[in-house]
Amino acid sequence: MKYSLRQWKARVLLLLAVIGPGFITANVDNDAGGIFTYSQAGAQFGYSLLWTMIPITIALIVVQEMAARLGAVTGKGLSDLIREEFGFRLTFLVMVTLIVTNFGNIVAEFAGIASSLELFGLSRYVVVPVAAFIVWLLVVRGTYDSIEKIFLTASAFYVTYIVAGFLAHPDWKAAAFATVTRPEAAGIRNYGYIYMVIGLVGTTIAPWMQFYLQASVVEKGITARQYAASRWDVILGCIFTDVVAWFIIVACAATLYANGHHDIGSAADAAQALGPLAGKYARLLFAAGLFNASLFAASILPISTAYAVCEGLGFESGLDKKFREAPVFYWLYTVLIVLGAGVLLVPRLPLVYVSVLSQVANGVVLPFVLVFMLLLTNDRELMGSYTNSRRFNVIAWTTVVVMVVLTLLMAITRR
Repeated sequence: MKYSLRQWKARVLLLLAVIGPGFITANVDNDAGGIFTYSQAGAQFGYSLLWTMIPITIALIVVQEMAARLGAVTGKGLSDLIREEFGFRLTFLVMVTLIVTNFGNIVAEFAGIASSLELFGLSRYVVVPVAAFIVWLLVVRGTYDSIEKIFLTASAFYVTYIVAGFLAHPDWKAAAFATVTRPEAAGIRNYGYIYMVIGLVGTTIAPWMQFYLQASVVEKGITARQYAASRWDVILGCIFTDVVAWFIIVACAATLYANGHHDIGSAADAAQALGPLAGKYARLLFAAGLFNASLFAASILPISTAYAVCEGLGFESGLDKKFREAPVFYWLYTVLIVLGAGVLLVPRLPLVYVSVLSQVANGVVLPFVLVFMLLLTNDRELMGSYTNSRRFNVIAWTTVVVMVVLTLLMAITRR
């Protein structure tokens, strides 16, 4: 009994030691783009898109676990491995695609910051530059451990949306039934429906996440010996983030959709979903949640891009390095923040549209990143006994095929 108790305590301590990369990466999913996308899904289609949550969660766990395992076993980042295994030219093309896609996501995060504080009548021309400076200072002046603690604390705020879902008094039977029921065939002929499904996948399993998670696992020093505990970090993070996503959709379906508000054009529209939770303070609560999520992700996304590009092109990178030790890493991080915030200063920019569009772009690009990951995780010379199981391969390859088919269907129905 003593031995088993001691063994149990050792496992808990090991999990606490490695927790962070998986939980943080998964929760950044629920950023400004994610919140707007989930809110729009609930407002536009009610409960009918809840069926996506179970397959998306399964795919997210598989993909994130592959990234964490690659980092723990090889001790290298994803872009570093792509360069070593597939050559510089292909890596360069991947990096260019990643920069373009991630830039749209970074713009979406600053859109979230602007939208959240505009609810209080604060001008984006003031709050966006200030927020950009705070984000820049946090990373440039911090260390990996200090930044990780801040991000883990920020993750706790997402519980707000779970409470909102309960107090919105949804039709639980309808929501549960929609979650486990296969989609209607008519949906695949509807451009808006397919567009939103791709957006839901893209915001939940974004390409940048795999690069950031693997780099974080490597920088935290997690190896194959701690892999089992790190795996639980990933699984718990994925489940928590998608439970939050489910409740955001439910809250908006029970409030906005039920009252005929089928299109979210601003943060004020989405704030109505939290009315049952806070009454007249719904705007305040929604703004606080959106600001937290946006500032959180506005820090992570440029870091992820800088990690990927510097690893892929052979430059020094890492949050524990000083500016002079990794100048390309920090300069790229700085430029992405300045440009991302700068775009938000364009007058009359449709913030919600930009946010959702960036998530759809994630979904379109996702299959290309997954193909590289599948080839790497099935390389026995690289991974040894840690290659993918048949089940993982089936799920991951199915995700690739489904996303390619959905992208083609979106293009066809648009025409």
